[in-house]
Amino acid sequence: MRARPPRLSPGRLVLWSLCLGALAVSAYRFAFGIGSVTRLSDRFPWGLWVAFDVLGGVALAAGGFTMAAVVYVLHNERYHPLVRPAVVTGFLGYVLVVAALLVDLGRPYRIWHPVIMWNPHSVMFEVAWCVLLYTLVLALEFGQMVLERLGRLTMLRLTRLAMPPLVVAGVILSTLHQSSLGTLFLIVPGKLHPLWYTPMLPVLFFVSALAVGPAMVLLESFLSSRALKRELELPLLMDLARISFVILSIYLGLKVTDLIARGAWPQALAPSVEGRLFAAELLLGVVLPMILLATDGGRAVTKNAIAATLVVLGVVLNRLNVAITGMLAGSHATYVPAWTEVLVSLGITAAGVLAYLWIAEHLPVFPQKRHATP
Repeated sequence: MRARPPRLSPGRLVLWSLCLGALAVSAYRFAFGIGSVTRLSDRFPWGLWVAFDVLGGVALAAGGFTMAAVVYVLHNERYHPLVRPAVVTGFLGYVLVVAALLVDLGRPYRIWHPVIMWNPHSVMFEVAWCVLLYTLVLALEFGQMVLERLGRLTMLRLTRLAMPPLVVAGVILSTLHQSSLGTLFLIVPGKLHPLWYTPMLPVLFFVSALAVGPAMVLLESFLSSRALKRELELPLLMDLARISFVILSIYLGLKVTDLIARGAWPQALAPSVEGRLFAAELLLGVVLPMILLATDGGRAVTKNAIAATLVVLGVVLNRLNVAITGMLAGSHATYVPAWTEVLVSLGITAAGVLAYLWIAEHLPVFPQKRHATP
């Protein structure tokens, strides 16, 4: 049997406290309106909950479709031990994105409207349908672990037959909405700062999601090995580190080329808030991880975990910059998230961590032969 950490360890108590605090703020928000717990306004209606919880959350859930594509579409069975943890992360990520949307939407009881009120000319309509369908695909993939745990072998065999088309559908849907989240901001050329506004924004959103997918799998493997006292799949994780390095190189090349082609590179050197945050996004989230991943041939586990953490933070900072930093000057508004907004975002993240730990302890997420004995 695998060694389990104490159910009420100090870390878990902190996570539960954040969840309860976020739940209390959400209840207050539904009782008294979104304006009672946020500093949003008609001039600046998208804040932390969209930038971090939705844009960042969708990007960080990209590990699910990348690993599933590698194993089921490219038939590289060597990476099979990493598929289930990635699917769990992806499934929880999308469920939490939907939860965050329910808190952020002015009228959350109308979230089902895109299902029957079609507007094929709207990018938001396409994103809504892709997220809905891809969450369903992830739920079906996640359901295999539940069936295995319950011993429903006949149903498990039937679902495995459906896996290849499900994964192909998932890859297509995820590709569409990862890029379309960038397309949303193409309609505001006069508001989004030139450092981030570019016709290449959908491509950059998609490539950055591809880069953060392996990084998230590497990071969650490293953290879960510490929390659940299990062995790491070292050769596979080293391969992921090299893959992440290659995709980061492509992303950096696209970013620099785009800046030069648009003549926006001088603004990256300007002593402004936008220039400094853009530099932080690029240097800390792309360049420094590439340096760490390139040293020691990508064999240092702790160094790779640090690099993966930086990639994750870099992608989150990019989404915050696009949705908040880059939009503030053009909107002629002032916005600093209220502590209640921060608490809800932290609570949603804490709920994801707690759910992942519970699933890892009760469902067959990791191969049994990898479990360390007490």
